[in-house]
Amino acid sequence: MLLDSGLGISLLIPKFWVIFGGLAVLTLMAYYFSLTGIRKGGEFSVYAILGAIIVKLLISMLFALVYLLRINVDKVIFVIDFISIYFLFSGFEIWVLLTNLRDQNKSE
Repeated sequence: MLLDSGLGISLLIPKFWVIFGGLAVLTLMAYYFSLTGIRKGGEFSVYAILGAIIVKLLISMLFALVYLLRINVDKVIFVIDFISIYFLFSGFEIWVLLTNLRDQNKSE
C-alpha cells in the first residue's frame, strides 16, 4: 500500500481516494451554498452556513456508513482516516468562509 506503518499494517484504507474525492466534492458543494448565503446577506447567511455544515455532516456520516457496510476494513484505521479527512476539509471550508466574511466587512 501507499503508506505502511512498518508493522505490516496499512495506514490507508482501501479506496481511500474515493472517500477523499467524495468529501472534497461534498465540501465544495457546502462551500458554494454557504457563499451564496453570505452574498445574499442578512439572517439568511447564518442559516445557509449552518445548514450547509449540518447537511455536509449528515451526508458524510451516511457515506461512512455505506462504506463500512460494503467494504470490510479495519474500523480504527477507517475512523482515523475518515475523521482526519473530514476535519481537513472542514478547516479549509471555515478558513475560506472567514476570509470571505472579513473581506466583506472591510468593503462595507
